[in-house]
Amino acid sequence: MRSVWRGAISFGLVTIAVRLYSAVEEHDFRFNQVHREDGGRIRYKRVCQVCGNEVEYSDIAKGYELDDGRMVIMDDEDFEKLPVKTDRAIDVLEFVDAEEIDPIYFQSTYYLEPDKAAARPYVLLRDTLTKTGQLAIVKITMRQKEKLATIRARDDVLVLHTMLWPDEIRKAEFDFLDQDIEVRPQELKMATSLVESMAGDFDPTEFNDEYRNALEQVIAAKAEGAELPEQPETEDKGEVIDLMTALERSVEKAKAGRKKPTKKKASSA
Repeated sequence: MRSVWRGAISFGLVTIAVRLYSAVEEHDFRFNQVHREDGGRIRYKRVCQVCGNEVEYSDIAKGYELDDGRMVIMDDEDFEKLPVKTDRAIDVLEFVDAEEIDPIYFQSTYYLEPDKAAARPYVLLRDTLTKTGQLAIVKITMRQKEKLATIRARDDVLVLHTMLWPDEIRKAEFDFLDQDIEVRPQELKMATSLVESMAGDFDPTEFNDEYRNALEQVIAAKAEGAELPEQPETEDKGEVIDLMTALERSVEKAKAGRKKPTKKKASSA
């Protein structure tokens, strides 16, 4: 893995030099835009709309357009001189319980690796978070933007989750929220029964990306000039008369097709 950021965690008066690595990699097919007739790749030119000339990549800078139409040009040196202390530091602001953070704030996940000389304080922070069951709320500047983030212990390493700022979370504004919709007690009881019949212990290895697998089959078939695989028939769910009937049928189906035992509650000693 190649590190994407290098700096230090500021933990009180303790400094922990670390490197940041992306913790995930998406397995997906990357398609190119091509000419349908001959499969040739489509190329785009970088053209200046003012002078009309093609611009070399080395001559491209970042620009921010003001409300009055003026363009402010920002070079790399301008970003490097920003008056922020989180450019090469991860400042620990406070520690909180994990359940206090709504998952809607989480954005990207990274592994933190300590420099050789920082292994001991790194392990100290990791073990402290494990013992207390808390997360560290931190600030970090990445890709020319300061972000709120959390640090937690996972599988003997520290993991950093970048977060969105509160003003970046959209408010849910839907018409049905203004309606007075009531759920009947028997419907709630049956829906609860459905949830309980489908309850289990989460194991991500039990699930697979069916869309990606199907796409792989189609690409392989087209590459070999073979017949394309047929699309599976959709299940006939029958006519559903009302919500209660749908819930009852769902509970029956869930109980009949259950492949693993229902999650059991831990008995109190």
